[in-house]
Amino acid sequence: MKSILVALAILVAGVALAQDHPAVTAQPNSVFVGADGKFEADPDTALVQFNISAQESNARAAYDRASRQAEQVRDILRSNGIEPKAAEIGYFSIQPIRDYRDPKQKLIAYQVNVSVSLKLKDFAKIAPITQQLADTDISSNQSISYTLEDMDAAKTKAVEDAYRRARSSADAVARASGRTLGELSYASVDAVENVRPIPMVRPMARMAAEVTAPAPTAEFSPQTITVTAQVSAMFTLK
Repeated sequence: MKSILVALAILVAGVALAQDHPAVTAQPNSVFVGADGKFEADPDTALVQFNISAQESNARAAYDRASRQAEQVRDILRSNGIEPKAAEIGYFSIQPIRDYRDPKQKLIAYQVNVSVSLKLKDFAKIAPITQQLADTDISSNQSISYTLEDMDAAKTKAVEDAYRRARSSADAVARASGRTLGELSYASVDAVENVRPIPMVRPMARMAAEVTAPAPTAEFSPQTITVTAQVSAMFTLK
């Protein structure tokens, strides 16, 4: 009996799939399938970002004031069991401030800006740190975002989900044609990190220490992060 060629192409990503993977030649007695999979993971890292900003009539005074504010930040971190070196500086700048309403654009002050970011694994420390920063009126543009740094485990789960879907499709084709699904003979994998930081912006204004109402984010959970994978696989047919 002549061998029967059974070929199936499930296009998961249209043209993009063909561009991302090498072309696969259809083989006799085989089925080629593709499927998407995903895994929703809880974030494991909170990124706290804020600016230290100081403005004075001269550059030295602005620099000294920013230095004192930075020392307050270090004290806050130490009081919460965090080494100051864990915080990272994104940028540091000293800028002249001019009165542009004046035809001569008179120099009226200097402003120092420092961008600081802090990664926290212990989410319980987020509230006290951000509250203390706000209460001391040190920082501005304070924000919190969540992300996933341990991506490998989530990628593996997404690939496993995609493979199960691909094999299920291949098995359906085999049964529909009166055949039995055999071994995997080819596979390609794409895992996509759909990590979108989830911002939680806090107001710039100082928060009164006597306020006892729960924070706007109290008792809510960080949004899960979805990791997707794409599997293309070829199985033999018995």
